[in-house]
Amino acid sequence: MSTFPLLISSPDGDLFRGDAEKLILRGTEGDLAVMAGHVPFVTAVVKGRCVLETAGGERKEGTIEDGLLTVEKEQVTVLTSALELENP
Repeated sequence: MSTFPLLISSPDGDLFRGDAEKLILRGTEGDLAVMAGHVPFVTAVVKGRCVLETAGGERKEGTIEDGLLTVEKEQVTVLTSALELENP
């Protein structure tokens, strides 16, 4: 499966930096999934479930706080106040 560079960052520092296959979280319009080649966009993130599938096939799940998701051609960035992963 194709991957994309992902950065999840908070005021305390980077929470995840690496290649991902899929990112699932909740935007203001509802749940969304980002995969490689996704059309560029920006949206607010609302508190809710977050699922990250890494390039190595590892699945990380947890709760993300409010923030901002930016999907660009070469980079996906999530700026959030906090992300608590159940299996870091």
